[in-house]
Amino acid sequence: MKTYDFVIVGAGAAGCVLAGRLTEDPSVSVLLLEAGHERRSPLLSIPAAETILMGNPKYDWCFETAPDPTIDGRSVRIPRGRLLGGSNAINGMIYVRGQAEDYDDWERLGNPGWSWAGVLPYFRSLERVTGIGGETRGRDGLIAVGPPRDRDELCDVFLAAAAKAGYPANPDYNSGDQEGFGYYQVNHDGGRRSSALGTYLRLARLRPNLTLLTRAHVTGLRFDGARCTGVTYVRDGEVERAGCAKEVIVSAGAVQSPQLLELSGIGSRDVLGGLGIPVVRHLPGVGENFRDHFAARLRWRVRRPITFNERSRGLALAREVATYLTSRRGLLSLPIALGFGFVRSSPDETRPDIQFHFAPASYGPGSSRRLDTAPGMTLGVYPLRPESSGSIHVRSRDPMAPPEIRPRFLESGMDRSRLIAGIRIAREIVESAVLDPYRGDELTPGSGVRTDDELLAYARTHGDTSYHPAGTCRMGEDPMAVVDHRLRVHGVEGLRVVDASVMPTLVSGNTNAASLMIAEKGAAMILADHGRGGPHSTGERPGTADERPGPHVTKDAT
Repeated sequence: MKTYDFVIVGAGAAGCVLAGRLTEDPSVSVLLLEAGHERRSPLLSIPAAETILMGNPKYDWCFETAPDPTIDGRSVRIPRGRLLGGSNAINGMIYVRGQAEDYDDWERLGNPGWSWAGVLPYFRSLERVTGIGGETRGRDGLIAVGPPRDRDELCDVFLAAAAKAGYPANPDYNSGDQEGFGYYQVNHDGGRRSSALGTYLRLARLRPNLTLLTRAHVTGLRFDGARCTGVTYVRDGEVERAGCAKEVIVSAGAVQSPQLLELSGIGSRDVLGGLGIPVVRHLPGVGENFRDHFAARLRWRVRRPITFNERSRGLALAREVATYLTSRRGLLSLPIALGFGFVRSSPDETRPDIQFHFAPASYGPGSSRRLDTAPGMTLGVYPLRPESSGSIHVRSRDPMAPPEIRPRFLESGMDRSRLIAGIRIAREIVESAVLDPYRGDELTPGSGVRTDDELLAYARTHGDTSYHPAGTCRMGEDPMAVVDHRLRVHGVEGLRVVDASVMPTLVSGNTNAASLMIAEKGAAMILADHGRGGPHSTGERPGTADERPGPHVTKDAT
């Protein structure tokens, strides 16, 4: 059995960032274990290919929830990346930091250093922003962020309709002031996906102190008393072990991080005892606090052949492929969701509590997102900070069996009220006279669905996840917290969790940017806690002297 200084479980967004930052110190050895394969398909670099990648078991774990009584007993897919790079390699590339108040709330919940002022330098450290001004943005990081390569006629008209309805334009919703409408910022670099895999991990793989193993499914953590000393994993049918001299870092994501902790004896006595799993540490919060953005999607037929639907077929698609190959522009360079909106559901709200995703396309339900054949458009809507929470727990001692996901998406009456209010605002905008030359019939839920009860029934029967699971190993100091503010698992030495599962509350928007930031900050804390003075432990001061991100990496270094 070989021993490493650090063992990272999971090579998604957080794991890739951690591997990149920790290996900057040549004196430490790092093992990175990923259960999925390394995939080399050209689809992984094409922004529009998310509609093909999600729902494909080669790239996606294709988790399904248990029947959810809050959405009429339906089960829904929870897509998660099943490959090197994780969900960051197959997602829609939408870059949303969230609201400043989100992080101030985290600090108020007992997590010093996680305020907006505390996390902003880490966002700046990871970003290479072009085409967007402002002092809050990073310019020399590894992850490319910018507006879409092309504007879209239908999206422009939608934004004009929002302005006509009295909503402001917002040139940078990531500046700390989120309210308004505009084009989403996207993780693309010259029309190609910009991911933690292609940046942080690509650099780390050039260093001799990283060992990367794919197809390595970690089945359990190993302990010596209250200290985590390594992992057990299965690779190509063989059971293997790896030792850890300093720390094991679990970065398997909001679904699989709590699963691994419970399989290893860290969790609620009631859950573990029912399966005969010996308790290493009683932490009843493991697997609880599951949050996700549950969306209702409204669809309309479009009168003009200018949508993604018809551009993705036949000769039109051939032209788009040629355009992409020659200039990295056109349909294939764009995410399916182009336009954003962050609004307040009522004047009583002090900040935006509803998010819109506008797509100049119409598509079927679920993770496959297969486009319609006739022109159409879609406006997705969801409450930004859902109060409804569910759970993810193991249902078997078999580490290869998926956990049981019980989301309870619409349990909260406030979430239901906000969702209905968001649907009404969406209709108000789309029914503007500005869109009259473009807008056809409302396909879903249909113009006859008008009352609150009817709209809620539609959301229950047709709503779906927005692919933002978080919170299942949440950070804090109360009895239900799993990790402390330095992401160390309570009561266990040598073990941290660093991924979206540590979020105490769901950020206001898409979660990938926050996951990258959590890993940047987590890496700084890990290096500082082990007395490492490498590149990542110096530079811009975020809040405490021992949590400083490293100097910006120039574009040439990527």
